[in-house]
Amino acid sequence: MLHTPETTPIYKRKHTMKAKLATILAAMLLTSVPTPYAQGVATDVDTAAKDTAHATKKAATKTAHGTEKAADKTAKGTEKAADKAGDATEHAAKKTGHGIKKGAKSVGHATKKGAEKTENAVK
Repeated sequence: MLHTPETTPIYKRKHTMKAKLATILAAMLLTSVPTPYAQGVATDVDTAAKDTAHATKKAATKTAHGTEKAADKTAKGTEKAADKAGDATEHAAKKTGHGIKKGAKSVGHATKKGAEKTENAVK
């Protein structure tokens, strides 16, 4: 008895085959449904990446333009400051030259007076 297969009626075998076929079809259906959703997600990610790249490029362009404007303004400000510093230096040099000239005349005049007094004393 141990080696004898169990006999089942034919009508029970049909229902078992139908149940197996239904299980296989259900499994195939459930595995094929996520595929379109996965393709939709991939398209969304691609679109988001393109939008991000466009926004980054636009921001970089605006930043570069702003930096260029700031550099131009800085250059103009530096030029004006250099002109003012040059004018102030020229004015100071003129005053210094005038002071040296006056000082030299005073020293020369004092030397002349000293020489005259020495001459008078020697006579």
